[in-house]
Amino acid sequence: MDFVEKRLTQRAKRGDREAFAELIEIYKDKIFQLAYRMVGNRQDAEDIAQETFLRVYANLHTYDEGYKFSTWIYRIATNLCIDRGRKKRPDFSLDEETEPGQGMDWYSRLSSNERTPEDKLVTQELQETVQDALSHLQPKYRSIMILRYIEDLSLQEISDIVKLPVTTIKTRIHRGREALRSKLRLM
Repeated sequence: MDFVEKRLTQRAKRGDREAFAELIEIYKDKIFQLAYRMVGNRQDAEDIAQETFLRVYANLHTYDEGYKFSTWIYRIATNLCIDRGRKKRPDFSLDEETEPGQGMDWYSRLSSNERTPEDKLVTQELQETVQDALSHLQPKYRSIMILRYIEDLSLQEISDIVKLPVTTIKTRIHRGREALRSKLRLM
């Protein structure tokens, strides 16, 4: 994958829009998931993902190929999420779904051999509980926990993204787990 990304970034830096479109295709879901987990709002996450790719495109000439592209793009997305959290004011959208499940098509309602609706509900409730607990962590712990446990990045990759020493990352992971554990006990 690194070889493919390296070739795509080289082509994109030379102005190849198709190569940049392929990079977007590789990272669009990952960046959206990262943003959604950090800000907890679908609309904000979509905005952050879009802004991430705009910034990547505008600053592609500054990308240092000595580093992994994923590290660079995750750093941009993480910083945008943190900035959004600092500036966050309550906002409401008329387009936002009021309950999970609205807008589903009929195909998703057909019976299948998959998990039962009860299992799905339990899983969904657990995910919502964890997401709620994550959203109440301090941003410095939240971003590290998401990058480590949701995005499954190594300590060194996280260190490169947030520009902190690996020892600080380890400390924040430990403290983030403790904070998350205490928040989950209260729920």
